[in-house]
Amino acid sequence: MSPDRTLLISRSFLAGLGTQMFLHQEDRIPQQSPVLVVSNHRSFLDPVLLTAALGRSIRFACHHYMGQVPVVRELVTSFGAFPLEAPQHRQQHFFSQATALLQNREMVGVFPEGAEPMVNFTQPHTVGKFQRGFAHLALRAPVRDLVILPIAISSFEEQSVRSGLPLKLLSLFDPSEPLFDRPGWHPVIVYKRVNVFVGHPYWITGDRKQQYQGKQAKAVVAELTEHCHGEITQLLQRGCV
Repeated sequence: MSPDRTLLISRSFLAGLGTQMFLHQEDRIPQQSPVLVVSNHRSFLDPVLLTAALGRSIRFACHHYMGQVPVVRELVTSFGAFPLEAPQHRQQHFFSQATALLQNREMVGVFPEGAEPMVNFTQPHTVGKFQRGFAHLALRAPVRDLVILPIAISSFEEQSVRSGLPLKLLSLFDPSEPLFDRPGWHPVIVYKRVNVFVGHPYWITGDRKQQYQGKQAKAVVAELTEHCHGEITQLLQRGCV
């Protein structure tokens, strides 16, 4: 699907649901550099919402099971998303796919909270612990002028709908995910009114890449992860005011 068509469908889909989106700090969105979008994640609408807000096609890394479930697989891949591989190949696949896209100066999106907030209902202005894979990618990928763009999705009116997907069913498609090994149904959150706050861009400089080696590499990754988590947390707190 072409980027323009993806953008049109995303905006049309939100309009069809009656979702009102309000974009803040739009001037912070880099226009020329390859961008790694890092965002909080509570709803299946998040990739659609961010695509519509940023005005560009975003290639999202999505959960492994989405590449295994018929119909869902076709839907996410048609939008340019790339489902992650099974755990034994996941990291290598993510790095190679995302690096190739960024080298092509495309916009790549990640949700570092993983599947946790999608399966366990969370409050609108909270953010869970971040996995660090995106930070390793940013520091390791041979991509010039790479920028990380933290974005906070801050819902202030939403509807929680019971889905037709029991979690036990999803475990058939991805038995490696412990979150699916439980009773209950996959929650679905539909935004009615939502703020999208664009954070300060974080440029991956040559100096940062130089620091990503030896004993100090772990500390550099932790600093970058915590920076993005803190930026998104502050933006969400602003949305509460």
